[in-house]
Amino acid sequence: MNKFNPRKLLNSKWTAVKPVKKEKHFLVTKLEFDEGSDVRRCLMEAVLSNRSELIDWKELENEDNWVQGWK
Repeated sequence: MNKFNPRKLLNSKWTAVKPVKKEKHFLVTKLEFDEGSDVRRCLMEAVLSNRSELIDWKELENEDNWVQGWK
């Protein structure tokens, strides 16, 4: 399990364990908060293609899918 503070996700770097369409390296470019100021989702932007995808931030805790940093 990747351990991190969800409030410090903005501009963090992530590597997809199973790249799709050669997209392996991602940046968190935006955070979405709920009414209680807790992080709900984050916008992941692929470095290679600039494609963006909104995901639940808890998906980043799964080491089978994501590795913190660029590897």
